[in-house]
Amino acid sequence: MRLHADELSQFGERLGRDLRRADGKPVVIGLSGELGAGKTTLVQALCRGLGAPVPATSPTYALVHRYAADRPIYHVDCYRLKTPDEARDVGFDDMLREGATVLIEWPERAGSWAPPLDRHFHLAHDPDPDVRVLEEA
Repeated sequence: MRLHADELSQFGERLGRDLRRADGKPVVIGLSGELGAGKTTLVQALCRGLGAPVPATSPTYALVHRYAADRPIYHVDCYRLKTPDEARDVGFDDMLREGATVLIEWPERAGSWAPPLDRHFHLAHDPDPDVRVLEEA
């Protein structure tokens, strides 16, 4: 679907609210796509919907950010991984044991170290610079 920036944020907040009402089991969301296509924007909206009290920021250099909410939220950005084995020490198993919501940008770069995705979204640029294309993979 084609979404303007505000629609992408609204979609993310709605999805976050839906995840917030989930049964407490861990949830893993993958976000793939081109650089600058809106993955972090979608994560920020998801975190708002999940009840995070602070705005989410990109963990490109830190690799993982943790946010407190009804249940923990982990935002993992695998863009800088050179090989999938570098994801071994990210701590995905610990996140899942906590019952966290795990939002993974570039999950394909973590290879088999990434946990199974409950949902996977792909974002792309549209010819209209104010629009992003969002598809569920």
